[in-house]
Amino acid sequence: MSTPIIRLDLVTSSGAPFLAAGELTQSEARATSSHSHARGQLMGALSGLVSVGLDKQTWVVPAIHAIWIPPHCVHSVRSYGPFSGWSVFIAENRCASLPPEPRAIKTSSLLREAVRRAATWPGVELDQAQTRIAEVIIDELAASKEESLALPRPEDPRLVRITDALAGDLSDNRRLEQWAAWAGVAPRTLSRRFVAETGLTFAQWRQQARLLRALELVAAAVPVTTIALELGYDNVSAFIDMFRRALGTTPGRYQTAETPENRAAVR
Repeated sequence: MSTPIIRLDLVTSSGAPFLAAGELTQSEARATSSHSHARGQLMGALSGLVSVGLDKQTWVVPAIHAIWIPPHCVHSVRSYGPFSGWSVFIAENRCASLPPEPRAIKTSSLLREAVRRAATWPGVELDQAQTRIAEVIIDELAASKEESLALPRPEDPRLVRITDALAGDLSDNRRLEQWAAWAGVAPRTLSRRFVAETGLTFAQWRQQARLLRALELVAAAVPVTTIALELGYDNVSAFIDMFRRALGTTPGRYQTAETPENRAAVR
């Protein structure tokens, strides 16, 4: 069983403070099976990378992002290697102004500092100063912009066969027509079903899968050239350009932003 980030009564008890937070660092990987709770949860990584399974999607959480999980939303969690992360649990009656669906957000320095402060609280009724900090966390979450860090999973067995094969080898550059022939489906049908079931074209789905895998590898400090080759890019420049368009920065700068020294600098 995974070590709780905070005391379980702060998640389950209606008499607990309306906001509770915790940080946890452990030398082993973290994995929790599918579960839900009445409180909304905002969770992020302090270092490395965490993935969250939500419904038919997988969400990747790099260290400068967080995932909002609304109340009663079934989810699972796993880390890539040793776990270092944080969570904020918000009472259901305070979630009305917060996003009704799961979303990824980029965390601001203000939000990270407020969470860090809240993680030191003893779990009793909040005083006035603590209440103000808790309200800042809720306001920052409510005002946050949604980031695209999810990878939807199709249901059609033919599409699942393709996406599973791609997930196993993202360097595979076969065109849609070639994949359609491999899976025994007409190209037009494949194209139409991809959009209908995932909201993405085949090319967009593959690029999103590559981006999320790139984030995993960047978090593991894999050299950019190695990442580009593993993901099927002809050259490093093409990979860096894709990464910059998606996240607004280069892989190198993104990796630097996740180092403990730089995280400490914004605290």
